[in-house]
Amino acid sequence: MGAYASNARRRLDLATALLQHSILSQTPSLWASLSTAPSPPHTALGCLSGYCIARRSTAVPIMAGMRRSLGFLALSLLTSAHAFYLPGAAPHDYVSGERVELFVNALTPMIAGHDDAKLKSLINYDYYNPAFHFCQPEGGPKKQPESIGSILFGDRIFNSPYDIEMMQENGTCRLLCVEHVPPEDAKFINDRIREDYAINWLVDGLPAAEMKEDKRTKEVFFDMGFNLGNDEGEFEEMPALHNHYDIVLRYHEPRDNVFRIVGVLVWPSSRGGPQEAPPGNELDCGSDVPPLILSETANNTVRYTYRVMWDKSDTVWATRWDNYLHIFDPRIHWFSLINAVIVVVFLCVMVSMILVRTVSRDISRYNAIDLSEDVQEDWGWKLVHGEVFRTPQNPMVLSVLVGNGAQLCAMVAVTLVFALLGFLSPSNRGSLATVMMICWTFFGCIGGYISSRVYASLGGTNKRRNSFFTATIMPTIVFVIVFLLDLFLVAAGSSGAVPFGTLLLIIVLWFGISAPLSAVGSYFGSKHGAVPNPVRVNQIPRQIPPQPTYLRPWATTILAGVLPFGAAFVELYFVLSSLFASRAYYAFGFLALTAAIVALTTATVTILFTYFILCREDYRWHWRAFLTGGGSAFWLLAYGVVYWASRLSLDSFSSTVLYFGYLLLLALFDFLITGTIGFLATYWAVRKLYSAIRVD
Repeated sequence: MGAYASNARRRLDLATALLQHSILSQTPSLWASLSTAPSPPHTALGCLSGYCIARRSTAVPIMAGMRRSLGFLALSLLTSAHAFYLPGAAPHDYVSGERVELFVNALTPMIAGHDDAKLKSLINYDYYNPAFHFCQPEGGPKKQPESIGSILFGDRIFNSPYDIEMMQENGTCRLLCVEHVPPEDAKFINDRIREDYAINWLVDGLPAAEMKEDKRTKEVFFDMGFNLGNDEGEFEEMPALHNHYDIVLRYHEPRDNVFRIVGVLVWPSSRGGPQEAPPGNELDCGSDVPPLILSETANNTVRYTYRVMWDKSDTVWATRWDNYLHIFDPRIHWFSLINAVIVVVFLCVMVSMILVRTVSRDISRYNAIDLSEDVQEDWGWKLVHGEVFRTPQNPMVLSVLVGNGAQLCAMVAVTLVFALLGFLSPSNRGSLATVMMICWTFFGCIGGYISSRVYASLGGTNKRRNSFFTATIMPTIVFVIVFLLDLFLVAAGSSGAVPFGTLLLIIVLWFGISAPLSAVGSYFGSKHGAVPNPVRVNQIPRQIPPQPTYLRPWATTILAGVLPFGAAFVELYFVLSSLFASRAYYAFGFLALTAAIVALTTATVTILFTYFILCREDYRWHWRAFLTGGGSAFWLLAYGVVYWASRLSLDSFSSTVLYFGYLLLLALFDFLITGTIGFLATYWAVRKLYSAIRVD
């Protein structure tokens, strides 16, 4: 007990010093009260190559340095991130004694503080799951309204029994409730502590956080969420449950008797000893007591207590997210971008040399042939000019894939633009997923139009079937996968399972808006008709000579996918950490630049390989271009397996199925997007190439 209390006090004193020195201007009485409270060890979140990142609480934060137009994007990235709000996001002005609502969110697994820590689960749990035995408000918990994106990202927000009034009860220890925990529920709680679950609260739109220190820069930041318990050191065998919370609410006073909340910090601790309510509810939260360890063989009594402390801050309301959205050593992102830029410049130079020098010289030589002289034999890519626009196998499938890929491309592009312009405020929970769903729904017209025109250009004639398949096939596959994964979440008792009403809303958006818009796009695509071919197609197909191994479809797909994947490798790590390891990702400026580089790399490398196969007299380039462009999806799957082996330690079958199911969806979306970019870029290059020659 003494060792735990001493170790806890040392860490709390360190945090107190950091708070005083770097952020807060605390009154002596408040800090004297706070310094007497024991606290479990807190360590900084794990880092990759010195890069630390804050945990995600399912809100999607934004890189707030993007305050200017997209033309100044590169310059904006050089500055530090500062959160900001769009007009209309008005602050809440409190007066003394006004009630401050504290909302609770789902419990999420996180990666522990040490460097070799691994994520141990992918299952979220409702805060009021009966097995946790958390205190409930009078009349029972009431669910708060949420956006469709917030629900899809796993938010389950309820009210709470915490009684907080502005500027009242400063530092007073208060009893929340006393709960009785049976052995089976005690085992459930201990297992969740061993899996490093975090509690997530919300106060005035801000997530409750623990204070951490960046290992590299020594800067203090707020790490969203706080531990359910402690399973490190002496508690590795039997974890300690946190049953006391010191809540520090930072406020700014813009004018007299008007207060705005600008920060929420929570210091959880485990307090054992007698757990029954004391006479008169007189509590002492500063005394030395042993930690609370739940017995898995007998009934347990748990007393939950808390105290609220008010801390005046100079931070204004408009920049209150800066402490949460802290950029940790962006050099690793810049190194990745510079590497990707070098690769894409090299590819562009190669393509330029081929198209400008080699192809232009060939075209000039072919067009300069005197028709009165003996006909010279063609060679290379010009030999297949009568075959290059021949209808490929399964044009229906190819056009449907390209149409859905174009729809996803438009969705990603517009979402990134919204993020860069600051429309995805971190206070608007789930805004990223909501914008993506809306864009996907209304961009069905783009998918239908592109699919219809590509199908007509490939020689397809069944336009109605093409329109129907474009609107239904791919969304059906995605919906079936999501529904099956949702069944695993329901079986595991996870609050992350998408409610039936939300699934019904997605179906309504699909059939009621996206599918009709896809049909409208298909109509206009059919009306515009096929893209005219610059050369005629021979009636008799030309024989294709044997191809070298490196130009076979599987080889070109794997080889060409390395370069786009390499350009996005570093950002991919942080995206996966955001999706699976409950960490915040808000560097949308880096993400947008990476996406642009990946698109350009995919287009150039696909054109390059298509030129190689045409020079080898293989005119079957349509499917080759799509598969070559989508080759990065193979490497995404491979990296997902590596990430699973190195960063995850999933013990349950449900978590493993969820991980690989979501990874499969990511790879599918990547395949459609990059495959579409490769196909459309190659189609443009091939038309330009063969429209520049004179065919005898």
